[in-house]
Amino acid sequence: MTTQRKTATAARATTTRKATKPAAKTKAQPAPTLVTVSEPVISAPELKKRDLINLVVERAGIKKKDAKPAIEAALAVLGEALAEGRELNMRPLGKVKVTRMEKKSNGQLIVCRVRQPFETQDADDEKEALADDQD
Repeated sequence: MTTQRKTATAARATTTRKATKPAAKTKAQPAPTLVTVSEPVISAPELKKRDLINLVVERAGIKKKDAKPAIEAALAVLGEALAEGRELNMRPLGKVKVTRMEKKSNGQLIVCRVRQPFETQDADDEKEALADDQD
């Protein structure tokens, strides 16, 4: 009786062979686009409360002693609303959404997103006409 033995090389040859697949057809990739990050442009100096009051007095044509308490009260209400995490939707300022709040040792850090719509003169005229019709 004769027994047949597989040699180690024959056994290894059958187990190490991998089936090769034909290369898949590749679709044409679109050209990559370059994305640039735009940095905010600071075109004017910081607006202080004193400057805000002067601009409001100039635009509204009212006395400074009448405008100052109203502006300070409005700023206080806006500050409290932001501290509570409330969203603000006030045209023409826009929509202000609090994205993150963090307590610091010297105060509270509030990070907001402001979205201002593009307004045209025609839209403002229509709003004024509607307001006049309702009166």
